[in-house]
Amino acid sequence: MAPSPMHPKASRHTRSVSLPSRSHPLTLQVERQLHRLRASEANSSSMCYNFGGLEDLYDGINDLLHLPLTQQKLAQEQGEKWVDEVLDGSLRSLDVCGTAQDVLSQMKECVTELQSSLRRRRGESGLANAVEAYNMSRKKVTNIISKSLGDLRKVQKQRAFSSLLDKNHDVVAMVSVLREVEAITLSMFESLLSFVSGPKAMLRSNGWSIVSKLINKKCVAEADDEMERCELAMVDVTLGAFLGHKINRDFELRHVEAQKRLETLELSIRDLEDGMECVFRSLIKTRVTLLNILSQ
Repeated sequence: MAPSPMHPKASRHTRSVSLPSRSHPLTLQVERQLHRLRASEANSSSMCYNFGGLEDLYDGINDLLHLPLTQQKLAQEQGEKWVDEVLDGSLRSLDVCGTAQDVLSQMKECVTELQSSLRRRRGESGLANAVEAYNMSRKKVTNIISKSLGDLRKVQKQRAFSSLLDKNHDVVAMVSVLREVEAITLSMFESLLSFVSGPKAMLRSNGWSIVSKLINKKCVAEADDEMERCELAMVDVTLGAFLGHKINRDFELRHVEAQKRLETLELSIRDLEDGMECVFRSLIKTRVTLLNILSQ
């Protein structure tokens, strides 16, 4: 079964990319990639698609960093505050990427464990216990994400940049690009973490009461329509059928539906993991390139 695209409904701060005019084809290519990513992010495009675009963006950045002119300017500017800011930004992006990868891994583990339980257990009580265990695991993951998001948003607010008024056109253009790349990288990681945290209403202490009400009122269709772009939410709605109320004669159908939704979610998480792994390698390559240039 092919996974459907995931579209998080996390709030985004769309910014235009207003970089200084420049003529080198690689810098123009990177700017176009930045514009495309900002547009797809604003339009809630698939995260898998966006991470593919982010990987392409870093390929362009790495090509740009290998230009003799870029390396010359970076070497000449060693010791300047903006150079330290760029290095700090590359490390910050790597740290957040690693956190996001860990979160995806834990979320996939929650899903696969529940899939295994659903295959083994039959009857109302067994399935209810399996879903409750999944819910507890989700809460632990959500707590980790909550802290990570808090730290990330704090960093984004506190990002401060040194003045470039005394720098020439080439340096300003290069620094502007690198700052924009870091900004969109952190924004996309924030979107991913927000998505995996799932609908907050589903994870309250009284858990599935809202889901139960939706199902009892026979408005699962409306709930799915409202949250059709969030696979985690649809899984929660389906699993909610096993808790909070007496399971009716449609029990077996709901059981099959839950397995299908979990299978789709697992495949989607795997796709995101693959995309994040590619981005992580690109981030490492960029940081190594920067360090090599500055160590010459």
